[in-house]
Amino acid sequence: MHEVIEELLPLRGAHDLAGLREVDADLLARYVAAPENDWWRRRRCAEALDGRVPRRRVEALIARAQDLGETAEVRRALLDVLADREELLPWLLSEERQHDTSYGMAEAFLKARGRLGDRTALHELVLLAADPWTHRQLIGLEGLEALIERHGAEVLLAEVGDDLPQERLFHARMRFRAGEDVTDALADPDRTVAHFAHELEFEPRRLREYIAEAPTTEAKVWAACALHEQTGDLAEIQSIYDALGRPRVEVDGLDEEIRAAIVHNYVPTCQRQTDPRWRLEYLCMEHPASPDVDDQLRRAVSALSDAGLAPNPPIRAGEHHGSGDDTYHVIFLGDSEREVWISTLGRFATGDDEARSALADAGFRWIEFHGAAKVTGLHVYYFGARAALTVDSLLFYWQD
Repeated sequence: MHEVIEELLPLRGAHDLAGLREVDADLLARYVAAPENDWWRRRRCAEALDGRVPRRRVEALIARAQDLGETAEVRRALLDVLADREELLPWLLSEERQHDTSYGMAEAFLKARGRLGDRTALHELVLLAADPWTHRQLIGLEGLEALIERHGAEVLLAEVGDDLPQERLFHARMRFRAGEDVTDALADPDRTVAHFAHELEFEPRRLREYIAEAPTTEAKVWAACALHEQTGDLAEIQSIYDALGRPRVEVDGLDEEIRAAIVHNYVPTCQRQTDPRWRLEYLCMEHPASPDVDDQLRRAVSALSDAGLAPNPPIRAGEHHGSGDDTYHVIFLGDSEREVWISTLGRFATGDDEARSALADAGFRWIEFHGAAKVTGLHVYYFGARAALTVDSLLFYWQD
């Protein structure tokens, strides 16, 4: 029994998931139900049972899904393939389930309840479908889709209010699905809702009309960004930007060189709550030339050497920290713990104050690392948070 499965799911090398789907379903179910087998193989075997769970193995598989000692990845896979088993619902609603804090299980329970038609899960699924984490959003949407198939969109809409942004997002999604005009969602006071709306497929004509009639400048800016999504006509968007007075978020202490570097590098991946003026500025700005990072590092090392600071070879911040993405290199000075950081976003440097004048003479701009201006309205992911960061954190960014 084991040999067939383990050949398809080797410890090293590619997994043959298509081949796994051809394996006898009873064999797969027995493998999954045996906890002594590797959990990562059992998870794949559970996924391969989708749509073909042997009736006589249902009880054993449900027991594995309910076992708090079972690996969460296996339990979640089993809940997916057992989603048509009505006998699961009492357990999903039980107090025991409420105390199950295994990673990812709360979301899996909600999705399973949605797939079983449990309307009491509606509000939690609405909240989950608006989660900032994409993988959690998708789970919420799957659960909502199953509820809609069971009960119909109109029934569910009548049960969801509009006080919370997540609720208004659900309404906008359902209205758009029904073919209604949802351009009004571009004026929602919560940017999560407006961001969702601006990614929908509107008729360009309707967006042009809305730019003229939108109740706020921010709604007009969202509409302009949405229009660019549909047409890609940058000349038209620049004309609209000019007509709106080139609205932008003003930040005290943020000069044009630093601003251009930050906008160019962070707006394309900014978070949903970002002020849309940053997005429109990015579309219409003159983008800075990419710096020659290797040349910058050579100049920095040369300047530090000439100043007698004995620089070590530059290393990426991610390498220095052991992993992650970054926007700067670290240069240690001599055999000490003193260090200098050189940004990859432009001619920006910071670090040990003794290096300041040498790097300034070499054409670098010294950035104070504490007390720098916060770039308001530009929300950037940073160690689990999604908020505005300071200039120094953006120019010298590291994310594990």
